[in-house]
Amino acid sequence: MRMNPQLIGKIKESLSSVLPITAIVLLLCITIAPISPGTLVLFLFGAFLLIVGNGLFTLGADIAMTPMGHGMGVQMVKARNPLLPLLTAFLLGVLITIAEPDLQVLATQVPSIPDMVLILTVAVGVGLFLVVGVLRTRLKIPLSTLLLIFYAIVFLLAFFTPNSFVPVSFDSGGVTTGPITVPFIMALGVGMAAVRSDKNATDDSFGLVALCSIGPILAVLLLGVFYRPTDASYAGTSLLEIVSTRDAAVAFASAFPHYIQEVAVAMVPICAMFFLFQLATRRFKRNELLKIFSGLIYTYLGLVIFLTGVNIGFMPAGQYIGSVLASSAHPFLLVPVGMIMGYFIVAAEPAVHVLNKQVEEVSMGSISQTAMRHGLSIGVAISVGIAMLRVLTGISIFYFLIPGYTISLILTFFVPQMYTGVAFDSGGVASGPMTATFLLPFAMGACEAVGGNLMTDAFGLVAMVAMTPLITIQLLGISSQIQKKIAIRQFQSRMEKADDCILYYDE
Repeated sequence: MRMNPQLIGKIKESLSSVLPITAIVLLLCITIAPISPGTLVLFLFGAFLLIVGNGLFTLGADIAMTPMGHGMGVQMVKARNPLLPLLTAFLLGVLITIAEPDLQVLATQVPSIPDMVLILTVAVGVGLFLVVGVLRTRLKIPLSTLLLIFYAIVFLLAFFTPNSFVPVSFDSGGVTTGPITVPFIMALGVGMAAVRSDKNATDDSFGLVALCSIGPILAVLLLGVFYRPTDASYAGTSLLEIVSTRDAAVAFASAFPHYIQEVAVAMVPICAMFFLFQLATRRFKRNELLKIFSGLIYTYLGLVIFLTGVNIGFMPAGQYIGSVLASSAHPFLLVPVGMIMGYFIVAAEPAVHVLNKQVEEVSMGSISQTAMRHGLSIGVAISVGIAMLRVLTGISIFYFLIPGYTISLILTFFVPQMYTGVAFDSGGVASGPMTATFLLPFAMGACEAVGGNLMTDAFGLVAMVAMTPLITIQLLGISSQIQKKIAIRQFQSRMEKADDCILYYDE
């Protein structure tokens, strides 16, 4: 039986993404941060599952999630009743968020607020901001204006929220934009903008994920203000005792049922909304529906395999290596090692591939996948370096978030609107499951080893990872503008010289 050539291509792409971070961890294991054989076996098993799962997921997103989101986005803009798209967007945002696996984890780790209260509040926040995103596209409101207004409110609220709760609030923005929701929401934005024929339509294709990331931050900050929680602690990660390769296989096998159920619950709202949409509009033909159905199977299987690999294989390795490095004779090695891992690990995020491809397609190649990949990698490397510095020194996260977002918002006035939308979307995409299950445990292990405060020193890493790409991608936009101007001047100069030559010969 011949394997799908598209799937082979995606697995090869996934292999090139996962291999660098795997090689770095293996190098650390045999040099400055030796780990137990059992943890290493779990990590290697996990790396294999990551490669297969990421390949399946990206293929499924291409042939199912993207067409679904794009089709629904087009119909939402064409709807005659203006309230129907807004109600659909709100319900979609709420249902997707309630089913997001990472939000369930966050809720259990904040014991001072009842789980369902936190989940519903964050879900309503996402739903409302998805409505804001739809209105922005329909009313042609500049994204930079909304970002300035809402981030001003965010930082104003942050000053009235307990300090230990602020990192949780900003981390929640990255948690709710998970690998299932991001490809769908991005395609929804592209579909809504595609209907418009004005010159700013392409620029407004992005920014929906950016707005949906603000809702959870505001929601959790408001909970912090009204509940006044004194404890916003996270549950620690216990390391599995692995003696043999069979124990490792059993650990993964026992975890599969949990993620089979978790991913199914997460995908049901999107599939249900799409089913109702198809019944009402009959937009997709039979062959297209069969293709979407096969894509959903790829997406489901890929995400189950990916999440099992990253949670069981990568999480313990990240925590252990962070602990070993921090307790060594040279704890400041955490900063360069963290930056190197951050640079390569973002390429293994499932939704990053989807974002890069959509950006290249919508921009017609003016923003290449390579440029996006480098911009994101540099941004995440810087953010992880700062996060490790915070672990070692205990510097408040405000000293980085306030200047970082200030610079990001100032840059929105100097770069093309498309780069602003792409940059703020990329922040939510970069802070995915690889960050939550490898880099965050890495910071936790280091923080525990140096005797720091987990809530104020280690957490907030997801927030940092979501912030720095905002700057690097927009700087990429400024660089692109400068290069374009230089190219135009060079072309004009050559034309002037050619005209001079013609005049000379005519004389």
